[in-house]
Amino acid sequence: MPNKNFCQGPTCHEQTTTDRFLKSRGVIRGRYAYSTINQEPNRWGWTPVRSDAYFCSQGCKNQWLNEHMENIEHGRPIEFIRHRRETQGYHKVTDDTGYRSYTTIERVDNNRE
Repeated sequence: MPNKNFCQGPTCHEQTTTDRFLKSRGVIRGRYAYSTINQEPNRWGWTPVRSDAYFCSQGCKNQWLNEHMENIEHGRPIEFIRHRRETQGYHKVTDDTGYRSYTTIERVDNNRE
């Protein structure tokens, strides 16, 4: 297991991007956090902010804060996500019409009649 936490963003595992898509199982997975747990400086001496060990992007960090700000203000505990979250039912589609080929990820509708 890598030396990173899973992203705590509330909708990180629902965003359909190619780096989150696992083709073999057809799921969208949440990312690992941006920085490592031990927060060591890189080779240029830059040390990441502590919150970067819990979020993959600023967008996920802001979504988490918007969702949990009331609990923070009242001093209530917030549950930490310790497993990789997944969203089921996606497949990759490649469109080869035209000059370039485009790859998109689409939701599979299993309720077809």
